[in-house]
Amino acid sequence: MTDTHFMPLEGIRVVEMSHMIMGPACGMFLSLLGAEVIKVEPPGGDKTRYLQGMGRPMHPLFNRGKKSVCLDLKSDAGQETLHRLLATADVLVENFRDSALDGMGLDPTGLRERYPGLIVSGCKGFLEGPYKHRTALDEVVQMMTGLAYMTGPPGQPLRVGSSANDIMGGLFGAFAVLAALLERQSTGQGRAIRVGLFENCLLLVAQHMVQFDLDGVNPPPMPARDFSWPVYDVFDTASDRQLFIGAVTDGQWATITGLLGLDYLRDDPRLQGREAQIAARDWTIPLFAEAVAKHTADELIAMFEASGIPFAPIARPGDMFNDPHVQRPGGLALSHVPGGQTFRAPALPFQVDDLDLAPAGDIAAVGQDTAAVLGSLGLTPDEIMASDGQAAGGA
Repeated sequence: MTDTHFMPLEGIRVVEMSHMIMGPACGMFLSLLGAEVIKVEPPGGDKTRYLQGMGRPMHPLFNRGKKSVCLDLKSDAGQETLHRLLATADVLVENFRDSALDGMGLDPTGLRERYPGLIVSGCKGFLEGPYKHRTALDEVVQMMTGLAYMTGPPGQPLRVGSSANDIMGGLFGAFAVLAALLERQSTGQGRAIRVGLFENCLLLVAQHMVQFDLDGVNPPPMPARDFSWPVYDVFDTASDRQLFIGAVTDGQWATITGLLGLDYLRDDPRLQGREAQIAARDWTIPLFAEAVAKHTADELIAMFEASGIPFAPIARPGDMFNDPHVQRPGGLALSHVPGGQTFRAPALPFQVDDLDLAPAGDIAAVGQDTAAVLGSLGLTPDEIMASDGQAAGGA
């Protein structure tokens, strides 16, 4: 498969013990690069499998292409089998509380001593420091760091509209694993990695932190921000569709005024230079809004695309399934869910030469690979049954 697919982690075994999004996202990114990811679930399966509403897509989306092995880690047999599995692994991804890991004898120091080449990627709420033992959620760290403050209007902090920190935190976990695997080629030694959800969110607001450090003032929330561009707004069109339209250079200002029949603004002595154009937004933007409203969205899209004006239709997530660029070959990967359903979702957002990325894969049923994986370790059917905590001894 490697002659047609980009699978740089083929042959790397990852054991993943995690739930919700951050840890599973880390494992998913590694799987999409070709690693064998074995998800260790408790008897009955990861509880994330059974979430509904906005939680329903979490398990299928972030567990594509992984194997499922059930282990009862409350039993001696389950813990012993886990260690037999770790002895064959290159990477362990986990998002347990530190105290829970210690109780199972899986603290990073102990693991490094027992498995010197093992790379442990711990997906946590916080790095070492005063908050280390706090419970974190994506929304918690967004509120703590100022991201929610910057997103909502003044006085109304608002989380961003996705689990951005969890996903990006998982990405940093995978990124650090790649670096540790590269280092291990020359040292033969693993690493204990700790990724912080809070610190990840700090990076997302770093531009605003640096603005404060340089200027001495907190920037206002984005909905109330001081604009840096003459046109950078959402407009209504004649077809009742909204478009975001931007003009951020002198050339774009000249182009958009011509396209919209506002040529006179180019020669207005009050609008010479970007600073003057920004200062006049209170009376120029209504003129742009009036001009935009005379055209349908399709007319404007054709004009702006041909002339290089930045624009974007205001879309909902479900609209992406009708977007021609999303629907291009390779834009979405099809996965099968136990029970017969399928879904489409993006894979990794890059291309490598003319190769396809590793297949996103399907979602394993609870314990689907228990017998095969544990049998390959030399466990007998009775030992498997004692380890997995399920009467059927796994699937």
